[in-house]
Amino acid sequence: MEIATLGEFGLIDRLTKDIEIKNESTKYGVGDDCAVLSYPDRQVLVTTDLLMEGVHFDLTYIDLKHLGYKSAMVNISDIFAMNGTPRQMTVSLAISKRFSVEDIEAFYSGLRLACDKWQVDIVGGDTTSSFTGLAISITCIGEAKKEDIVFRNGAKDTDLVCVSGDLGAAYMGLQLLEREKAVYYAQINDLQKQIAEAKSAGDEKRISMLNSQFATLKDFQPDFSGKEYLLQRQLQTEARGDIVKKLREAGIRPTAMMDISDGLSSELLHICKQSGVGCRIYEKNIPIDYQTAVMAEEMNMNVTTCALNGGEDYELLFTVPIGDHEKIEQIDGVKLIGHITEEKFGKVLVTRDNQEFDLKAQGWNPLEK
Repeated sequence: MEIATLGEFGLIDRLTKDIEIKNESTKYGVGDDCAVLSYPDRQVLVTTDLLMEGVHFDLTYIDLKHLGYKSAMVNISDIFAMNGTPRQMTVSLAISKRFSVEDIEAFYSGLRLACDKWQVDIVGGDTTSSFTGLAISITCIGEAKKEDIVFRNGAKDTDLVCVSGDLGAAYMGLQLLEREKAVYYAQINDLQKQIAEAKSAGDEKRISMLNSQFATLKDFQPDFSGKEYLLQRQLQTEARGDIVKKLREAGIRPTAMMDISDGLSSELLHICKQSGVGCRIYEKNIPIDYQTAVMAEEMNMNVTTCALNGGEDYELLFTVPIGDHEKIEQIDGVKLIGHITEEKFGKVLVTRDNQEFDLKAQGWNPLEK
């Protein structure tokens, strides 16, 4: 169905008519000029992300349901990174004419799966037309007690540096998808060239054979067996609210925290800069999944560089007082990778053979030339 058949408000109604409110702080959601929220005794956390087709995602290899899920999760992750609880979300879309109503419904189905997982209410947004593809703007609203909020500027000398999960897998998943995409389009372009040459020569038999090959190639699916985890990490982002819950249950309040969207090195340097401290992290302690290591070797890439700079892991990077060392060691899914130092000692990576290098911010930069 063409979106024009429904119009803007018809589309909004179709996407949101059966949304059920889950949070007491949501007094009124979709359906008026503004949503109405109430946080009488809490601090309000607000984060927003803008995702552009061709910059942040490629619809060649991510379907719209997964894109909706990921778009919600990357915003929810920011609320968890402040030690807060996500509650509401607004969703704005700029849509080109190549998308159907069913396409946008698929996007919303993924979005709502992510919101349902963390009990987040969709309370509004906007839709408009686009001449350059799909644009997604999402704002997530959360809450926390004033004393529980964790900023990036609280790390102190001797604090421990910790990360959740493993790093580099999302980046290697992207490299795998980009490689297969390049191979696919190279084959498509070669066949198109051969078909054009056959047409020039008037070779009908060859044209028929090449067209048959072209039709088969268009339906080709790469074999990703043994690399499923890498694809999951790239295409099905998960916010680490489970880790926030474990920290709370253990009585641990991080001194600084952020999620790893642009790469471990970039994020750790943000914490150091805003806290006015240095750090030492140890290569041997950086958690890396087996599939990540195998894929890096296959692509002749340094796996530590991938883990430091890859981005899109959406794991949590945080610091805790040294007195919480034993508690941290008891939490499954959290790895101690180093410690905070005085600023004068710099920001250092200690390699497996005990060489020391300055940490460099080489992660994702969307405004880079």
